[in-house]
Amino acid sequence: MLDETRILDHFAEQAGWCEDLGSPFTAALLRQFADDFATDGPVANICRDWTGNPRKDALGLRLAGVLHHAVLTGAAPALAATYPAHVAEWKMEAVWAEARPWLAAHIPDVRTFLKSPPQTNETRRSIALLPGFLELAATYRMPMHLLELGASAGLNQNWDRFTYDGGTWQRPGPSEVTISTIWNGPEPLHLDAAPVIASRAACDLNPIDVSDETAFLRLKSYTWPDQAGRLARLDAAAELARQMGVRVEQANAVDWLAKHLANRPSEGLTVIYHSVFLIYPPKDDIERIKRLIAEAGAAATDTAPLAWLCFEPESLFGGDRASPRMQTRLQVWPGGEPRILNESDGHVTHVDMPQA
Repeated sequence: MLDETRILDHFAEQAGWCEDLGSPFTAALLRQFADDFATDGPVANICRDWTGNPRKDALGLRLAGVLHHAVLTGAAPALAATYPAHVAEWKMEAVWAEARPWLAAHIPDVRTFLKSPPQTNETRRSIALLPGFLELAATYRMPMHLLELGASAGLNQNWDRFTYDGGTWQRPGPSEVTISTIWNGPEPLHLDAAPVIASRAACDLNPIDVSDETAFLRLKSYTWPDQAGRLARLDAAAELARQMGVRVEQANAVDWLAKHLANRPSEGLTVIYHSVFLIYPPKDDIERIKRLIAEAGAAATDTAPLAWLCFEPESLFGGDRASPRMQTRLQVWPGGEPRILNESDGHVTHVDMPQA
């Protein structure tokens, strides 16, 4: 059995992160989970026997997702009436008065829901990756073959079809999906570059098909209820994915990447990319992925170069292990050294570019 203080510490820490990322509702809900756990309420009944690492497993966000899912699917109409979508000036006292008995009445179903990790497929991460894609398009001027790891529902496969708004700069796209954030520092170079996408492929251990309404609502349940902008952007990106017939293969990333790198085209730029993916695989798999990319990079040629573009915690690349910072990194072969293009947080509420 897990040390119960680790669960309480996790709820408190996650609440702080939610507050910092602009979700006072989710922060308040997590603090309510902690109080209920400490007083032996239904949250304690549900979570006390958790055998994993509550922080790594994002246990608090799994539990918050359960309640939002019940709201979205109509399974808890009384609870839905207290949520931000229905009450702009929500009160956690009113929310918890409905949430607590609902949890107590659905413990087996809640435990089943908690078995799956949260997926958000945050499309705003694409604006952090954008400078890398534009640099690759401007530098290589050849068709791109895209390989996305940990793609979830595959929404970011359409990164080149989004409209981007950095406040002081814009890049129009052909779709109605707009990705905006606070942009600190110089605007991206090559905003007029025109990437040519020859092929798109993606994998995920548990892919989500947004054409399936049940699966899509599960995905949507992990987006925080008081963040209307994120919810609207998710809806728009999912509709675009449906229109474009986006497909994500169910596969282990190591095996999938090995297969695709072994059979990659003899001409054109292959781009491996991912965002907030490497926090999930086992350490051995992470090292195997890095090794596969390095080996493929060593074999890259001027007519078939390879690029690795990712948005991941700095701690995974030798940075401060306690840091919440995310970094966009780009490495190209033949011959390129890894470079940090920008920094942000997990939801890309801002992008910090290095000063020119």
